[in-house]
Amino acid sequence: MELLLSFVHFSILIYIFVAQWVIKLNINQIYMSEISENEGMKRELGLLDATMLVVGSMIGSGIFIVSADIVRYVGSAGWLILIWLITGLITLTAALSYGELSAMFPKAGGQYVYLREAYNKIVAFLYGWALFTVVQTGTIAAVGVAFAKFTAYLFPVVSDEHILLDLGFFKLNAAQVLSIFTILLLTWFNTRGVKNGKVLQTIFTVVKILSLLGLTVLGLVAAFNARIWEQNWSMGWQAMTWDFASAEWVPVAGAALFAGIVSSMVGSLFSSDAWNNVTFIAGEIKNPQRNIGLSLFLGTLIVTIIYVSTNLMYLATLSLNDIAFAPADRVAVSAANAIFGNAGTYIIAIMIMVSTFGCNNGLILSGARVYYTMAQDGVFLKQAGRLNRFEVPAWGLWAQGLWASILCLTGKYGDLLNYVIFVVLIFYALTILGIFVLRVKKPDLARPYKAFLYPVLPAVYIVAALTICVGLLIYQPTFTWPGLIIIILGIPIYYMMGRRKLKV
Repeated sequence: MELLLSFVHFSILIYIFVAQWVIKLNINQIYMSEISENEGMKRELGLLDATMLVVGSMIGSGIFIVSADIVRYVGSAGWLILIWLITGLITLTAALSYGELSAMFPKAGGQYVYLREAYNKIVAFLYGWALFTVVQTGTIAAVGVAFAKFTAYLFPVVSDEHILLDLGFFKLNAAQVLSIFTILLLTWFNTRGVKNGKVLQTIFTVVKILSLLGLTVLGLVAAFNARIWEQNWSMGWQAMTWDFASAEWVPVAGAALFAGIVSSMVGSLFSSDAWNNVTFIAGEIKNPQRNIGLSLFLGTLIVTIIYVSTNLMYLATLSLNDIAFAPADRVAVSAANAIFGNAGTYIIAIMIMVSTFGCNNGLILSGARVYYTMAQDGVFLKQAGRLNRFEVPAWGLWAQGLWASILCLTGKYGDLLNYVIFVVLIFYALTILGIFVLRVKKPDLARPYKAFLYPVLPAVYIVAALTICVGLLIYQPTFTWPGLIIIILGIPIYYMMGRRKLKV
């Protein structure tokens, strides 16, 4: 109990300190913003803000859950940590490569702009189409529902078991209502100016970083279980997979091990995604040629360290079976119960509420900037290309928020998210391939920063991403073909929009 009280007191002090520090920082920077010379947006965001957006958008609820699925696929401590390390290295490699593109095109829209410049408008549109229909909005919906589900630990009245409306073919539960409310609340908040969004983002991100680190340190030090640790590492590299048919662990090697690695990385890659969102708001970042690339590197590095450390904490407090079969895959809850006792459930619930709320703020803040740039290119609804009196694309924010809310109501966001990683990896590989294309296509274009270890590191990422995509096509076809269909459906939409010139 003393340990629990110390943790609570420490967390409260952190909240007060961070809030005061961020508010002071914000006041000092109010009069230092610049107006983007070509977009009408205010450059309000510094390096700290951009880094916090990277970290905050990446850390949602995945790190608290997906390790269970990874262990069921690979079945050992060594492979669990290696999966997270590989994921971190892949993400870092992509972030370092994006630095060149972000320095060349420091404009709102980020990855959409890179694809347009390297290839053509239709390739860029298909990325934006996937972003709006599935990637960004589906993630916002899923994170919103995760917030609601963990809020139900503290307030059962908002549980998804509390049905508010039953029409037979459609059921509305309290968790859906709460998730929609938080999405629309954050959407409204971000329509009031980027300054509001950045303050909220920084506060919530710093708090969740310190909370996760605090939980990890307590787990590795105060609650370290030497017997469990040694047992978990006794066969650290003996890869196994859980066979649900026979209900037993089965050793795997060769192709079966590769299948397990690829399948398990769906969760770890999804948990590490959204790092590129900072490129979407390039038009509002100060000194974007420097700060975007640096924030990508710092943000992905911070998250990689946190994720690997958190999984080491899991291995220090829980057996592999406890990780693999944690109730509802909530590994962090089981670990917190081992550290704090029964109060651990509520501590993790609060941590996930903070994490998911901050994550959604970052996703909502950044996503609409892509639709803004698409609208200016004539490949999205015209209203999305206009700024409100706070110099933000409010119409695009509301369109994104409403579609994400509809996905919450359908209950199909979970299915959509299964297709996200395959789609995302395809566009990441295409974007980094664009570095090679632009070196040939536009050799004289200024490159304030060049991709680290070009051409080796970008090529390594492309090979790694395509290898995972091929593996998913072979071993997880249900995660891949629907994603391809969603992309293909964008092609007739693109030409239909072109004919109508989006006059709405």
